[in-house]
Amino acid sequence: MLEYKISEADHCRQLQGFLNVILPAATPSYVRKLVTSGHAQVNGHPAASSKILRLDDVVALKESGKTKALLGPARPVLEILFEDSWIVVFNKPQGLPMHRAAEVYDRNLVEQGSCFLNRRDGGNGKLRPVNRLDRGTSGAVILAKSSTAAGMFGRKLKEEGLDKLYLAVVDGNLQGEGAITVPLEGKEAETRYKVIFNGSRQSLLAVYPITGRMHQIRLHCKAIGHPVCGDRRYGGLTCSGLEGHALHSFRTSFSHPATGEAITIFAPLPEGFLRVLKGIARDDYCSVLQTLSSLP
Repeated sequence: MLEYKISEADHCRQLQGFLNVILPAATPSYVRKLVTSGHAQVNGHPAASSKILRLDDVVALKESGKTKALLGPARPVLEILFEDSWIVVFNKPQGLPMHRAAEVYDRNLVEQGSCFLNRRDGGNGKLRPVNRLDRGTSGAVILAKSSTAAGMFGRKLKEEGLDKLYLAVVDGNLQGEGAITVPLEGKEAETRYKVIFNGSRQSLLAVYPITGRMHQIRLHCKAIGHPVCGDRRYGGLTCSGLEGHALHSFRTSFSHPATGEAITIFAPLPEGFLRVLKGIARDDYCSVLQTLSSLP
């Protein structure tokens, strides 16, 4: 058996997503087969694809010629968190735009994701965004594999939205929990938050956007005097080591319009965000990480 001990880079990654990281050339059907056959286990037991991995868990993978051939020499630049025949969900890095931008013409999620899947599957398809994140924000982004899937998921999103949990590091010492209801774009807007950890200069929040206005979380954090760390556009202080700002789309839930299945996808924190968190929490860093896996 091939064994892998879960580190902070994979804390809160689900089993399917972890297999996608270590086997980047594997198709979704092969990954599913590894799980359903029990050839991928967590702490010595078979587990579902949606199993949330935690710090120091051990993933064991049955060794075979095909599996060894699919092992990647390094972690892929784009991490696939979830994939089926309809959609693929990437863990978008900070600093990567969704579409072409003048200053980074050859770097964007849609084109890089399309090229990655085409190389793997021998196709020439184009991915279509179902939801979007700002360039400086990291985390889960859903892309449809066809115009049909894009239409189905687009209608679902318009009717029901996505149930999302963000993690944010904000400037200042914020206490407790609350709701921010400052109108945006002349429309009602609501963001709820709960403080997970606070330091003398920065605080870590769990953020639940109830509505979906442009830059809602960033603007609402600014409105209460605690802008997102690194968000220079809205008054955030410089955050060393980040390509963007300390805002991460951590958990996304939705009802799959094609299968009816309730889907929840976790996006583990990127390296830069983890460094910022370590600087805030210091001796409490590991306990803060463990808290993330049990957030409501």
